[in-house]
Amino acid sequence: MSDLNTLTIADARDALRKGDTTAVELTEACLTAIEGAGALNAFVHKTPEMARDMARAADARIKAGDAAPMTGIPLGIKDLFCVKGVPSQAASRILEGFRPEYESTVTQNLWNAGAVMLGKLNQDEFAMGSANESSCYGAAVNPWKVDDRQLTPGGSSGGSAAAVAADLCLAATGTDTGGSIRQPAAFTGIVGLKPTYGRVSRWGVIAYASSLDQAGPMTKTVRDAAIMLGAMASVDPQDSTSADVAVPDYESLLTGDIRGKRIGIPREYRDGLPPEIEALWDKGAAMLRDAGAQIVDISLPHTKYALPAYYVIAPAEASSNLARYDGVRYGRRAKLGQGDGITEMYEKTRAEGFGPEVQRRVMIGTYVLSAGFYDAYYNRARKVRALIKRDFDNAFAEGIDAILAPTTPSAAFGLGAMDSSDPVQMYLNDVFTVTLNLVGLPGIAVPVGQDRQGLPLGLQLFGRPFEEGELLNHALVLERAAGFVAKPDRWW
Repeated sequence: MSDLNTLTIADARDALRKGDTTAVELTEACLTAIEGAGALNAFVHKTPEMARDMARAADARIKAGDAAPMTGIPLGIKDLFCVKGVPSQAASRILEGFRPEYESTVTQNLWNAGAVMLGKLNQDEFAMGSANESSCYGAAVNPWKVDDRQLTPGGSSGGSAAAVAADLCLAATGTDTGGSIRQPAAFTGIVGLKPTYGRVSRWGVIAYASSLDQAGPMTKTVRDAAIMLGAMASVDPQDSTSADVAVPDYESLLTGDIRGKRIGIPREYRDGLPPEIEALWDKGAAMLRDAGAQIVDISLPHTKYALPAYYVIAPAEASSNLARYDGVRYGRRAKLGQGDGITEMYEKTRAEGFGPEVQRRVMIGTYVLSAGFYDAYYNRARKVRALIKRDFDNAFAEGIDAILAPTTPSAAFGLGAMDSSDPVQMYLNDVFTVTLNLVGLPGIAVPVGQDRQGLPLGLQLFGRPFEEGELLNHALVLERAAGFVAKPDRWW
């Protein structure tokens, strides 16, 4: 078989079981592709020898008849996940030299399922960003292009999205705090799934905003997302937010039948929507209607407050989580001058170690949590969050099975195109995605079409809590109807 790195998880699994290829051959194909795509800056730490060892172990497991669905599948791991003995820096200078002595629950689950690790993937620093431009490693590059301009792969999981779209790995892990799986998936023409909050353990995932962060798969197809989620998800006693809910066989729930299902279309999302995105949304609704679903107009009246509420709550939680990076226990420590004390060490270490975007969010978070502003900002945002959740609860209580919405307000934009002096311009890219994180619901982004320049455009589906199986089935129908098969040019 040729071009093994272009296979989906499902196709690779079948080929491995039939003996048409081996995990070692799959892994070598991906390692070769990675070496040839350095211009994408997707992989920031490569682990070729570890990958070969894991591939040989996977082949032995297959030969012994002990293969799980992910056995022998080469993956990329976002730099936010702690992997024992491997640099895990969250793309930040402040964690230079940090090699965890422990394994995140998600990656341990994947290794237990026989998956192969190719290396760590680029991201925005501490997952704070929408363009992968805040990484200490430099920006990852979208494998799609327009007139040779470098485009963003989205953020924060930009390296994961670029690697999957460019066939450098068969799939990748991502994290979604305000859309950081779904937005880059839409920008690169892949599938990105944000599970229900608590479905996938956060233990060993470097924290940004603890009540919002959720790990999930980034894959080439919806079926692959179902397979990978089944391997990633588990009940974890090490994570106090892990939900004690059984993990079903998601792949077996992909029937492709949504006849009689009620799909909600939130009217508030149309406010100020670009015509091209609105047309795509209408096209997606028509596809689901043609498959037998009933399209229902619904209202989510507090949606307009989601973005400002998110950009109060997320920085507040970040300022608390990032207080641990002070140069005392691990990571970077600034050089001190004569007479400098512990306060100077804190100040210099954090000033050197954190990039501008992280500093901005920490300062915002500290401000909204301060005694004089807690009630005016943070407490009010928490109340708005409760109202947004109530809107979704009401919609599902009225018999809505899933909700269809745009993923992003545009296709991928050029690297450096957003004015860094106006961060709100960048934050507006999350306008359709942050809502789900505030309410903890599952969501999946599916590529549906292309813009006038040939760049991918996606739609997202929202589901009921812990009903990822039904959500994936709706996404499968949308994926099949859209028939999106375009691939980026191999310009790198």
